[in-house]
Amino acid sequence: MTDATPRLLPWSSPDGKPCFVLGDGTGYISRMADDVEEAQLTLADGLIADSRRLLRARNWTSGELHLLTVELTESLTEIRRIAKSRGARLQAISGAERPA
Repeated sequence: MTDATPRLLPWSSPDGKPCFVLGDGTGYISRMADDVEEAQLTLADGLIADSRRLLRARNWTSGELHLLTVELTESLTEIRRIAKSRGARLQAISGAERPA
């Protein structure tokens, strides 16, 4: 397991530091991370739909726009973390397949 690439998890430590796991992607923590990522992606889909509905109405308040901005920022932060994690794993896989 010494050649395993650390996986960036979709949550942070209590003091805001990134969390990682080493493994083959089948362990308990990896499965829990997969579930959290799926939930975050599903919530992002709902937020996109809500955003489109609010903006299409063209009669929003400043409070609604502020809340939308806060929620979009939080969601984008989560989705970016997922993308970085998956990108790192893809890079590790493609690097492992290249001949030395």
